[in-house]
Amino acid sequence: MRARRATIADVARAAGVSPSTASVVFSGRTPVSDATRQRVLAAAAELGYTGPDPRAASLRRGRSGIVGVVFDSPLSSAFLDPVTTQVMDGLTEGVAELGAGVLLLRDNSKDPDLADAQPTLMTAPIDAAVLIGCSTVMRESLDVMRARNIPVVVIEGDAGEGVPQIRLDNREAQRQAASHLASLGHRRVAIVTLPSGLDSPGRWMEHAEESRISVDVTRDRLSGARDVYPDAPAFAAAASSIDEGFAAGRAIFAARPHPTAVIAQSDLLAAGVIRAAEEAGLRVPDDVSVTGFDGVIVDGLAPYALTTLIQPSTEKGRAAGDAVAAMLEGRDAASLLFTCVFREGNTTAPVAREA
Repeated sequence: MRARRATIADVARAAGVSPSTASVVFSGRTPVSDATRQRVLAAAAELGYTGPDPRAASLRRGRSGIVGVVFDSPLSSAFLDPVTTQVMDGLTEGVAELGAGVLLLRDNSKDPDLADAQPTLMTAPIDAAVLIGCSTVMRESLDVMRARNIPVVVIEGDAGEGVPQIRLDNREAQRQAASHLASLGHRRVAIVTLPSGLDSPGRWMEHAEESRISVDVTRDRLSGARDVYPDAPAFAAAASSIDEGFAAGRAIFAARPHPTAVIAQSDLLAAGVIRAAEEAGLRVPDDVSVTGFDGVIVDGLAPYALTTLIQPSTEKGRAAGDAVAAMLEGRDAASLLFTCVFREGNTTAPVAREA
């Protein structure tokens, strides 16, 4: 067993490269060949070297003043969802007392081209990290941050014992919306889910596949709907967007007989489903009822007011920021569970009497 922590010089010697070459592999400031990069990383793994101290950029303070926010979706599309925007608003408020900035990250460590050009979880000089969700990919990211001794908070996901979680009552809330439809007499119901983490999104899911859903929010909301409608067909959307909801709605209303109600896992998906219903000549809610989830403002949805679950998105982000501040100050950070509020709009109605 080594008596001291491995250094970049040790890694360079084991990889047969100069210390400066080994250093740029971790800094990402200068491109290196993939072969060299892989050789250096293999040597680092063998020696137990996990990268530079994330706070080395500011030794006098011991902090970089940066909180990393890690997404498992492309950053170019992340902020198209108003829920993400609200969460980030709350998060920046929560870390404001630290005087910290926020750095948006994806785990690009497995993509050599991106890893050489952009900061990654292995190289970014961050004091703490907030994971938005905790899919299979994000759990791998969590291992990287644990190796670097970086405090971590997860929003909407279970990262295991010891990691503060800011969660929503997704299953219970979705069950409430499904129960509302059941009370209106709906029996023929379809579900539109958020991205599932399965291959080939934008299609009908087989029931056997549902056990492999790797996105916690999607799985929990689907479980809530399944508590009321165990056999309802489920269509997995590729993203939370109106366009994806429209594509799902087209597939749903092509079936005969069409469902009398659709449970959408986001308001944006619900808005797309409504547009697809109108295209199919169906009236909402007379011919088909639609429920959403989130309680966000969707432009162009009038005269509809969605029946939905209102979640405290900004409060979730602020709670995550508060948890980060507590951990960096050496205080305990508790996990929190937020509750949604059911709102009945004009997109649901009693099922029409079937001919």
